[in-house]
Amino acid sequence: MENSLSKVKKFPFTEPLGWSVSRYDKFLLCKRQYYYDYYGKHDREYPRARIDQLKAMTSLPLEVGNVVHDSIKTLLERLLISEAPIDTVRFLDFARKKAEGYAKQKVFAEVYYREIDAVHPDAFFDMARRSLENFLKSDRYAWITEKAVDNKTGWLIEPPGYGETRINGLKAYCKVDFLFPVDGDIYILDWKTGKKDEKKHTKQLLGYAAWASYHFEKKVSEIFPLTVYLQPEYQEMSVDLARFDAADFVRQVERETKEMYALCRDFEKNLPKDKSEFPKTSYMNICKFCNYRELCLPPAVPSSPSSPMPF
Repeated sequence: MENSLSKVKKFPFTEPLGWSVSRYDKFLLCKRQYYYDYYGKHDREYPRARIDQLKAMTSLPLEVGNVVHDSIKTLLERLLISEAPIDTVRFLDFARKKAEGYAKQKVFAEVYYREIDAVHPDAFFDMARRSLENFLKSDRYAWITEKAVDNKTGWLIEPPGYGETRINGLKAYCKVDFLFPVDGDIYILDWKTGKKDEKKHTKQLLGYAAWASYHFEKKVSEIFPLTVYLQPEYQEMSVDLARFDAADFVRQVERETKEMYALCRDFEKNLPKDKSEFPKTSYMNICKFCNYRELCLPPAVPSSPSSPMPF
């Protein structure tokens, strides 16, 4: 198999929004949060800089995932150069340094909203370390180092961009974590450090399969997408693509895209309706973890942990 990146099709910029599992999930979760995430630059109530600042904040669970994803990416890139055994101690030390860097460089919502005073790397590195150790001890990792390395030129490790593709002509985004060929088939691994969500993750795997089929012109029988849960113990979830009706998935993408289009005053230019058309969720537990909570609940939440009190 030739270099995989060279086979990924390129697309000219188009203005209509693109479907993705994460975008539609945000759309369902809270329309107001969805508005700030995707249309904050159109808001007339708050400065764009303030919305962008809130959007850029991270959280402890997110940084567990970032440390794990970035460390595995570096590990796989190292395997492209050398197949020598990994020094686990050095690898975990590398991951810890990443955690230390992220703790210093990033703004955490937990600190911003005064839930904690500061973030120590151990707050999220211990869980990241467990995930990485589980991966290194897994049969899948052994299989990758023994079997998949036979065709490393076909590896695609967190490719640049957003994983743009087309599903029945509609723009969609399905970015893979790790794609590699084995014996003429394509395997796709998606790393997870959070809870198992079979419905959501199955839809993601179907999207990855559609992406790979489109770009590599492969039959679904030649594509094997897997969700890899890295903690509390190593576990995989696969989907039997033969059991799924491709037409049903296409119809689902079309339906969900049209639902998001409906909140655009001009969907061809991806221009949103007024913010008032994007209602806030009625589930307050969602608000507790939202980066934009100070915009929706200003009396209850201070705008900044370092701002002086008004009295």
